[in-house]
Amino acid sequence: MLKRIQAAGLLCLLLAASVTAYAADMPVPAPPPPPFSWTGIYAGGNLGGAAPGGSLTDSLFGVDFTPGSNTAFIGGGQLGFNYQIGGFVLGVEGNFEWVASQNLRRQAFAPVGTIQTTSNDTSITTAAARVGAALDHWFFYAKGGGAWVGNDGYTITDVTTGASITGLNSRTNSGWLAGFGVEWALTRNWTLKFEYDYLGLNNFTFAVPPTAPFIPGDTFTSNNRNIQMAQLGFNFLFNLGY
Repeated sequence: MLKRIQAAGLLCLLLAASVTAYAADMPVPAPPPPPFSWTGIYAGGNLGGAAPGGSLTDSLFGVDFTPGSNTAFIGGGQLGFNYQIGGFVLGVEGNFEWVASQNLRRQAFAPVGTIQTTSNDTSITTAAARVGAALDHWFFYAKGGGAWVGNDGYTITDVTTGASITGLNSRTNSGWLAGFGVEWALTRNWTLKFEYDYLGLNNFTFAVPPTAPFIPGDTFTSNNRNIQMAQLGFNFLFNLGY
């Protein structure tokens, strides 16, 4: 009887050793990946279009100059920082755009003949805060801040005679920005985005010099000036959330 008990105990020890060795050989499952985070510095580029708007009238004749071709190609880049708190993301972003020459023309008939005004925006710079909701790899946001638009000048031309007046050379127009967008993370570092922005710009007035070859003393006033922009872009996120 004692020998049977000893044999049974030895068998149990052998089985336990075998199970322990088998368990040691089993692969350890990898830990689950950490949740995605939008926290970090990012930089990227974008392409899109911009459409300027607003009214333009003169003081001598009260003529409303209707805009011509308004859309321009834009391209540039952005640099910013996000900080995620739960499902909310706060951040700041700076953006710079080169504007293709849109040769914005506004032409109208006045008592002295056909008058045409021409101007070109050359660059758009914005600095804004971003705030929104993060749903895993999706980020829906609104933004608001300041805007500065570079312009190469303002020209008034008498279409009949070809005489022209140039003023307000190489000036910068300031204003405010409001927009919204959506961004999607392809990986932990690369994202794609779509964004719409509305820029409200300050009004300006251009007075024709008294010595000008035509319409001397006339004043051109632009009100409700704005630019609407739509962009597709990408970012590289230097993710700090894991």
